[in-house]
Amino acid sequence: MIPIVVLGLVLLLIAVRQLGPVKFQIWQVMAGGALAVLLSGSIRPLDALRAVNWEVMLFLFSMFLIGAALEESGYLARLAYLLFCRARTRDQLLLVILFGFGLLSALLMNDTLAIVGTPVVLLMAERHRINARALLIALAFAVTIGSAASPLGNPQNFLIATEAAISSPFVVFFRMLLIPTLLNLLVAFGMLKLFYREHFNNTVLNHCAEEISDSHLARLARLALILLAGLILIKIVAGLFSAGPEPKLVYITVIAALPILIFSPRRLELVRKVDWHTLIFFAAMFILMASVWQTGFFQSLIGQLELNLRSLPVIMVVSVLLSQLISNVPLVALYLPILLENGVSDRALMALAAGSTIAGNMLIMGAASNVIIIQNAERRSGETITLIDFARIGIPLTLLNGLVYLGFLYLF
Repeated sequence: MIPIVVLGLVLLLIAVRQLGPVKFQIWQVMAGGALAVLLSGSIRPLDALRAVNWEVMLFLFSMFLIGAALEESGYLARLAYLLFCRARTRDQLLLVILFGFGLLSALLMNDTLAIVGTPVVLLMAERHRINARALLIALAFAVTIGSAASPLGNPQNFLIATEAAISSPFVVFFRMLLIPTLLNLLVAFGMLKLFYREHFNNTVLNHCAEEISDSHLARLARLALILLAGLILIKIVAGLFSAGPEPKLVYITVIAALPILIFSPRRLELVRKVDWHTLIFFAAMFILMASVWQTGFFQSLIGQLELNLRSLPVIMVVSVLLSQLISNVPLVALYLPILLENGVSDRALMALAAGSTIAGNMLIMGAASNVIIIQNAERRSGETITLIDFARIGIPLTLLNGLVYLGFLYLF
């Protein structure tokens, strides 16, 4: 039962993040947990290598590389200006952040948008004298909710789409989750207006145009976005009309990132700017969760509870609550094999995708994207979000989000 003890210590250290004078980062704690189960012999090195989902790792690397190119070229700032210049008031700015970053996260992945979106909203807060904490929380909710609608939106959705071998994943996700996702973004707007009513109002905003800092890299970043959107469209059309083989999800992101790797003279600099800490976190998480799975502890515990784990409400509740303890990707890594053991419907898989995603709205530890935003903001400006700041809005928002998704999954 060594893996269970190690998992408990990992969760405790992630929650505390400090032991005496030593302050830990989340990726360090997870890497330490993976190393512990390897050194204890709880999982063999070859099994550990097999446990890592290399498609997910390649997908994350490709998306982080595209995100680095967007930010370093200044193209992201230009896109942000084009997006935000239409917002004439603070209320409109909040709507643009929620729907703009929310819909973009479905295309570019929520962790990528968490990285590149943090400096953008901090700039908006400074330029327009808006509470930075309120905009950071809005960004966190936007990239979490928006990412639910797409198999590329977040790592757990990608894991579900690939491990479950969903036929036409974009079609399935869009059909079942797009409309409730749009409604939940509106719900988030209402909640933020309620809790930060003094900060969001009809005050008129003045925007300044942003300059491109590296035109060559900006062209490559734009090409990457075009390739990404084009290949996604091809996959959707192929799925709808059964028009030949569909490109695999991981191939889409790798092909989109190739122009940056091949043609940019700054390729090595961009590779260094990839969020390697998050990649280490995911690789270590796969290893630790595989060792936990091999113990049979959670399978036995769930069996004793006599829950119908394929019931939509149970999937939603379990994924939301357990994600607070072990984060959403590890939760999916543990839950998905249970669902796939005897066959499962697309509706149940979408409940797992929606539940594990909106879990990130409840508490900070519910999603890696929340941690990325907070660490990024602290490093850049000293701004932070406390557990209370997040939870007082996040808990009721998560409840409402879950009800909306459940309602649509039962209807459709």
